[in-house]
Amino acid sequence: MSPISRRTLVLGGLAAAGVGALPAAAQSSVITATAAVPYPFQLGIASGEPDANSVVLWTRLAPAPTNADGQGGMANADVAVDWQVSTSDTFSTLVASGTVTAKYAAAHSVHAIAGGLNPDSDYFYRFRAQGHVSPVGRTRTTPAIGAAGRNLVMAFTSCSHYEEGYFTVYRRMAEENPGVVLHLGDYIYEYGPTTGRPRLHLGNEIVALADYRRRYAQYKTDPDLQAAHAVAPWIVVPDDHEVENNYAGTVRENNTPALTAAQWTARRSAAYQAYYENMPLRPAQVNSGNSIQLYRRLRWGSLATFHMLDTRQYRNDQACGDGWQLCSDADLANRSLPGNPQESWLLDGLGQHLGTWDIIGQQVFFARRFNSTGASMDSWDGYRASRARIQQGWVDRAVRNPVVLTGDVHRAWANDLKADYNNANSVTIGTELVTSSVTSSGDGDGATTVPDVGTNPWLKFYNNRRGYIRATVSPTEMRADFRNVAKVSEHGAAAATVKSFVIEEGQPGLQAV
Repeated sequence: MSPISRRTLVLGGLAAAGVGALPAAAQSSVITATAAVPYPFQLGIASGEPDANSVVLWTRLAPAPTNADGQGGMANADVAVDWQVSTSDTFSTLVASGTVTAKYAAAHSVHAIAGGLNPDSDYFYRFRAQGHVSPVGRTRTTPAIGAAGRNLVMAFTSCSHYEEGYFTVYRRMAEENPGVVLHLGDYIYEYGPTTGRPRLHLGNEIVALADYRRRYAQYKTDPDLQAAHAVAPWIVVPDDHEVENNYAGTVRENNTPALTAAQWTARRSAAYQAYYENMPLRPAQVNSGNSIQLYRRLRWGSLATFHMLDTRQYRNDQACGDGWQLCSDADLANRSLPGNPQESWLLDGLGQHLGTWDIIGQQVFFARRFNSTGASMDSWDGYRASRARIQQGWVDRAVRNPVVLTGDVHRAWANDLKADYNNANSVTIGTELVTSSVTSSGDGDGATTVPDVGTNPWLKFYNNRRGYIRATVSPTEMRADFRNVAKVSEHGAAAATVKSFVIEEGQPGLQAV
């Protein structure tokens, strides 16, 4: 992907390009600028969900982003928003453009589908509304079906708790000039403020739609997050904190804060609506009441297929009351983490052999990890029969290169996946790459000794700093560079590679570089 120019990417975020000439069709719909209309693009811009000929372009109008009503300072009226796509950041020639309506009922969010694009190509985009021009973003399309295209550099991370540090990790990801960014959950946290932290949440624990909208707005005002969104298309899945910690389907972790059944349903509905409003998702993912369709497949030509999972909305309740437990119920065959329909959907997709690499983007620790107190009932260890069905399913379907991408645990791990975790010499059938967090758990102690490796010898790497994984995907190998920053309690730390592994095509498992 061609580097974004210094003209476009600056220290304070992405600079707006000149207004330039809008096409005649777009000019007619631009709202006339007046001195009384403040700048509405305070939350930046984003793109996502690329395919070979189109991409989603996102923004949300909010001149006063953190107003308590969640409407970002916008009046109760819909607003026309123009968008443009060009091969140049000067927008001298447009390849696509259009006008969409930012609706008050959707917090003036925009999800424009820019179509008619060429496969495996880089583009720039921007918006115009109320006489103002947005920052410039860069995006790209995937290779055509059947074509491997360029090698893909992807960066992925998870768990960005606003209060626990600065979003330097996002800035360092942007500087990688990735072809795509994956966020594997906990984009926001629902908690109220805790004194003594580097930054504080606005308002109490979020429950209502206005609360969720305001919390997303607070996060999205961060210039480092805006830079990461603007540098490449994103593929996103939520975990638990986008709704409430450790919820499982319709079951809450506990009744804190106290809610009636109806209030809990309303909270989930509000959380799902706000998630869609604030992410560059396609209309197929729009929330419908108390549900949202988030598991989906994205094809990167013949190079890779992304199978993005939802491991919260359909799972059975955690076994034995959650936490770390020695719990035989975790072995029950009728328990599923993704839910039986999603298990079948995943195995069906894996069996189609659509790309060289089958990349499973999901949230919670996949490999077995036991210690003296048991295992985490919130992870796949709490749903062991479900994990076994999926692993055996990809073996039965002769999936050559399954790679599981994981977030959630705020530490970096690299794991071989075994056909039989009761036998350390069992054949390796896949690989798991676990990213650390953007900020969650704070600076970390820098520990690198793999915990519990004596009872879990397939766990190959561990690091307790915040960071991300930069993975370079080619038809012959996937190289994973574990990148971290020394501190997130102070803004602007450099990133460094602390470990690299290669996964060779057709040979599941990690090889240290």
